[in-house]
Amino acid sequence: MLSKGRVRTGAPGYEKEQMMTARPGFHLAIPVDDLLRARAFYGGVLGLAEGRSADAWVDWNFYGHQVVTHVVPAARQADAGRNPVDGHDVPVPHFGLILSIDDFHALADRIRAAGAEFVIEPYLRFAGEPGEQWTMFFRDPAGNAMEFKAFRDESQIFAN
Repeated sequence: MLSKGRVRTGAPGYEKEQMMTARPGFHLAIPVDDLLRARAFYGGVLGLAEGRSADAWVDWNFYGHQVVTHVVPAARQADAGRNPVDGHDVPVPHFGLILSIDDFHALADRIRAAGAEFVIEPYLRFAGEPGEQWTMFFRDPAGNAMEFKAFRDESQIFAN
């Protein structure tokens, strides 16, 4: 959580200071084609706690944030595109979290043990540069691309 204090937000030229008392949570709703497979992946492989649910959706506690898997009975759509980053083609769109380095490697081990295929295998990106980070990309059973990363120094998350 962010400590209480003033925080600078906004794009250059549009900055403003706001009082922040806690880090806001995010909500993300994503399409899946099978709730049983979503439950096995999000609950079993990622280890997320299940929240409320209905016949066509499940809430997940995504490290304190709300991710909702909604059944959308349609063929999986391809990525909107790919972006070259550090010699890899990053799928767009994607979502994920920044973890501690230990939690990152533990998750990578769980992904491997589950037999899930990595889009980009775990590796150290930008080694020795500002923003050095471990990163990995994989997909859920519905094809949603996910990136998890871990910074050696989290103060470098937005480093130039």
